[in-house]
Amino acid sequence: MNKPNNFQTQSFVEIEHEILAYWKKNATFANIQKQHSNDTPYWYYDGPPFATGLPHHGHLLASTIKDIIPRYFEMLGHKVPRHFGWDCHGVPIEHAIDKDLGLSTEKAIEKLGLAGYNQACRGIVDKYASQWEETIHRMGRWVDFNNTYKTLDKDFMESVWWAVSELHKKGLIYQGVKVVPYSTQLRTPLSNFEASSNYQSVQNPAITVLAKLVDEDCYLAIWTTTPWTLPTNLAICIGPHQYIKVKDPRTNKKIILAQACLKHFPRHDELEVIEEIPAESLAGKQYHPFFPYYKNRKNEGAFRILKDDYVTTTDGTGIVHCAPAHGEDDYRVCQEAGIPTICALDDAGCFLEEVTDFSGLFVKDADKKIIQHLKQQEQIYHQDVIVHNYPFCPRTDTPLIYKTIPSWYVKVTAIKDKLIEANKSIHWVPEHIKEGRFGKWLENAKDWAISRNRYWGTPIPIWINDQTQNIKCIGSIHELHELSQVKPSDLHREHIDSITFKIPGEKGTYHRIPEVLDCWFESGSMPFAQVHYPFENKDWFEEHFPADFIVEYINQTRGWFYTLHVLAGALFDKPAFKNVICHGILLAEDGTKLSKKLRNYTEPTEIFEAQGSDALRWYFMSSSIVRGGDSRISDQSIDDVIRQVINPIWSAYSFF
Repeated sequence: MNKPNNFQTQSFVEIEHEILAYWKKNATFANIQKQHSNDTPYWYYDGPPFATGLPHHGHLLASTIKDIIPRYFEMLGHKVPRHFGWDCHGVPIEHAIDKDLGLSTEKAIEKLGLAGYNQACRGIVDKYASQWEETIHRMGRWVDFNNTYKTLDKDFMESVWWAVSELHKKGLIYQGVKVVPYSTQLRTPLSNFEASSNYQSVQNPAITVLAKLVDEDCYLAIWTTTPWTLPTNLAICIGPHQYIKVKDPRTNKKIILAQACLKHFPRHDELEVIEEIPAESLAGKQYHPFFPYYKNRKNEGAFRILKDDYVTTTDGTGIVHCAPAHGEDDYRVCQEAGIPTICALDDAGCFLEEVTDFSGLFVKDADKKIIQHLKQQEQIYHQDVIVHNYPFCPRTDTPLIYKTIPSWYVKVTAIKDKLIEANKSIHWVPEHIKEGRFGKWLENAKDWAISRNRYWGTPIPIWINDQTQNIKCIGSIHELHELSQVKPSDLHREHIDSITFKIPGEKGTYHRIPEVLDCWFESGSMPFAQVHYPFENKDWFEEHFPADFIVEYINQTRGWFYTLHVLAGALFDKPAFKNVICHGILLAEDGTKLSKKLRNYTEPTEIFEAQGSDALRWYFMSSSIVRGGDSRISDQSIDDVIRQVINPIWSAYSFF
């Protein structure tokens, strides 16, 4: 490589290409790895990206840190394995395929069959792998693409099976019916940390509805922002508050609400307080249902007033309605009261035929008609619109709903204290994440819903006896072969679902449950699954675990960092990593989220060939974003790096 005589005419982009060619010609990266092959190892996790598109700025920011830290420790004399990996399963891949085909998943399965659909999902990984390698190489990062791991590999999946089996042995896997965040677009439940990752500010109707008490000329005032839940209302709940009865001079109706809520009740200055009512005297009273669809459930204890501490007076009326299929507290208090749970929605979030007035309507589309129906019955006291944050599906960007659904769970609550203790030994950057964002998340951890009603993923290795309902959780291919005499060469659903077996001396046949694992379970399994532990590399893994270093953006405190921590604590009684950097979020120049749709940023490949990857890398590393702050990126900010940093350095170099 020749030194230019005039730095003013030198192209930094050309220099980068010369250096890349030099590294390639001399196998520089491979030789450095070889030089350190016998040195003390320094192990970091390379978080697997989803193979559903090309790398964006967020990937390149993390990649820059994942290149610089290993280089530093190599210069200190350590051996640093640098294996790339791919997240290959789950909703992101399926959603990409469905978009390519222009079909819903169900229609795509019908057209292609399960095997054909899964093969299409497999192909998307191959589609982007070479382009990823090219981009990562161009930014000057050293990483081993010859020994990558993929979550779709049989060895990786078998290690995941082992993890499920071990958790089951420890009593940490169970099936339960809970109210969970549910994507109607994807027709599957989500975990609580997925649901919390995409809140958006939206307008929703906020109505005050009146429920008439039985045998009393009086109404309960109930405030709700989800009118679509009213058709399956089965109870009303009050809190441990003082209640009052007021008279509305316009309608002469007597209305009950919490005394503390009167000040923000509609037209409160016109209302006459005629009685104070303690909560105890309201509990147990009956009311007329809003809709007739389930009125016969009165015989099962429905349509009465319950009392619980979760009802507050910070907003609304201090009285809430309970649709046990659609609210966590609703479900709990109704279960405790022996009131049945009714879900009147299909998998797409549309009302079933039994809800005759709104049959076939999607819940969010039904709000207006439900309000109109209640107005005709003179049960709407006040109607308004509220602007608030609402959870959206992180994959489809459609509003989530909450509904009861049978799911398989990891009992995180049983090991919460262990996880909190393990966090104390982790060094966090920025430091406040340790006791703050991550620590608080651990303190409030809930059981983790790990089952998905999908197709492309690691099948949950649980077989259930069709007569005895006994459960067999299988932890290896060898174990499955011993039971079924079938040794699959692939662990995806099309190869596994048909495998059944009998156990001598036991009635019935064992069939696998249809669900696949949440792909976050696979991500959390990455440390051991990438080396096929415990079937191979057992000593190596146990010697190197936990990893020395990890980096991703700050929201992974509720995603990858969290699932790594849960599985490490549950399986190994250790944290998954020793040091972690939570970088901030890159924003467009105007402060909005980077968006391919809006084209509010320059593609990384264009930056490489216009300003150079060194300028981009310096911009990343000199920004507060590597210490958890957010940063706005623009072409001008990268030009400033060239003008203020790279040009002066090159000027001094050329002078000498």
